[in-house]
Amino acid sequence: MKNDFTKGSVIHNILELAAPMILAQIVQVLYNIVDRIYIGRMPKNSTLAMTGIGLTLPILTIIIAFTNLFGMGGAPLSSIARGKGDSEEAEAIMGNSFVLLVFFGVLLTILGLIFKEPVLMLFGASPETFPYANDYITIYLMGSIFVMIGLGMNSFINAQGFGKTGMVTVLLGAIANIILDPIFIFVFHMGVKGAAIATIISQFLSSVWILLFLCGKSTILKLKIKNFRLKKSRVKRIVTLGLSGFVMAITNSTVQIICNASLQHYGGDLYVGIMTVINSIREVISLPVSGFTNAAQPVIGYNYGARSYRRVRSAIKFMSVVCIVYTTIAWGVLHLFPAFFMRIFNQDPELISKGLPALRIYFFGFFMMSLQFSGQSAFIALGKSREAIFFSLLRKAIIVVPLTLLLPKLFNLGTMGVFLAEPISNFIGGAACFFTMLATVWPELSED
Repeated sequence: MKNDFTKGSVIHNILELAAPMILAQIVQVLYNIVDRIYIGRMPKNSTLAMTGIGLTLPILTIIIAFTNLFGMGGAPLSSIARGKGDSEEAEAIMGNSFVLLVFFGVLLTILGLIFKEPVLMLFGASPETFPYANDYITIYLMGSIFVMIGLGMNSFINAQGFGKTGMVTVLLGAIANIILDPIFIFVFHMGVKGAAIATIISQFLSSVWILLFLCGKSTILKLKIKNFRLKKSRVKRIVTLGLSGFVMAITNSTVQIICNASLQHYGGDLYVGIMTVINSIREVISLPVSGFTNAAQPVIGYNYGARSYRRVRSAIKFMSVVCIVYTTIAWGVLHLFPAFFMRIFNQDPELISKGLPALRIYFFGFFMMSLQFSGQSAFIALGKSREAIFFSLLRKAIIVVPLTLLLPKLFNLGTMGVFLAEPISNFIGGAACFFTMLATVWPELSED
């Protein structure tokens, strides 16, 4: 049986998937932030343009939320079904997920284009930044269906153990985006419009590559038209498990909206730009641990479906240790060289000088995020949707949102109160998620 994760070393299985998936995550982040890097180097109004792009991030995150709902919801279920030897159900899950991704891709495009103006103003746009935000999101929405197919269906490639193919998917789009961005932005003088055009062309290429692979001879599970017919019970299971990733992304979007609105109120456009840079840095330093936990999920889910619980425990232990070590090192590097990371995205001296203390506060105790990553990934891989959803809500909706609204008013913290909400949530939410996972999951995995 191809890619049987019950055979061989658990660590080797994870690492074999992790190497290409981490590289894919690196490339994916480049995909997302290369627009911001180029726009930050525009000869005119680069900071305003950067801020405008930052205002669109909640909308982009909502699109990712629906991608997670059906991609991250279906892929672990497909792994569990394959571990049980039920390839027909695994293919049916993949076919249903694809149809849901396409339908909601079209729906979100229509709704986004209708409501984009009032939404951007609600998110904190000013008369100076709105034109840049509007130009970018209008074009991006036209290609949102390619974004959803590219990200959502790539999860099924990785879930089958084809980490290298999943990496090529992302690499193809990222290279195209890196090449096309400067051409459209600087050669054709299209600014943020050019960045958006380059992005949707790149996502289109990735989605075509994915569909060719999943319909070809090299894949284990094939995308078949007969599986496009939605089954209520199957859709319910996909959505139920995907709710964790959906809630996480939606709450991230909510936090971005509230942060931008609060920063606009207490500090103006400059601090919205600072938050855009900090979010970009967070994407960069989170990508290895995100790629690693994504690589561990198919191994955990497959062995769980095969009832090889000793191997499940070993995978969770290895995943957790790697996450803790990496995030601790990343926090140290960020604390020592914050200006280096900020200058990657913007050269404005005022933005950097006021952004340095904000960055140090925001990333304080970043290692605690490893506990959230590990606990959340274990719950998702084992199909435990309730726990995964609850801890997604706990860290962001229950902790970060209230703190973002309250802290700026306490002790005259202002903008620094907004940045302080994140580390507090990492300590409380991360610890609660990880130790609950140990208390609830470990007894179940006591013996094969």
